[in-house]
Amino acid sequence: MYKLIIVLFIGLIMEAVGVVFLNRGLHQIGEVSQISFQEVSRIILKGACNKNILLGVLFEALFFGTLLYLMSQAEVSFVWPMTSLGFVFTTLAAWLILHEKIVPLRWAGVLLIVLGAGLITWTENNKEPSSAESSQTSIQSNSSDQK
Repeated sequence: MYKLIIVLFIGLIMEAVGVVFLNRGLHQIGEVSQISFQEVSRIILKGACNKNILLGVLFEALFFGTLLYLMSQAEVSFVWPMTSLGFVFTTLAAWLILHEKIVPLRWAGVLLIVLGAGLITWTENNKEPSSAESSQTSIQSNSSDQK
């Protein structure tokens, strides 16, 4: 369980770093003045050549890789809600790195996310084994008793 939490935290840090790079890159290439084929093409071409956007995409891809690993190792009902901690990491990165002003009400929302993630972790630690897990355990204990 702790291994999954550590991998999750590493992935969420990569996601927050990716968002910071994407934000910086998007500010460098400029705003979208209108929704048209030419404008979207301009943004895509500028973005494909922007170092910050490319680094942001790389970090987001690394996060996605950790997410795939986590979902292969644990229940989706545990992993997916825990990714909401990404909002916490990203808010902290915006405050510390991008120097965004975060109002107290937004910090309260971040605290609620942390509390929710704590409840999810607590339920994972205190859940009863499913019937498939308990039957597998009894099969394993029966086979070890016979040896």
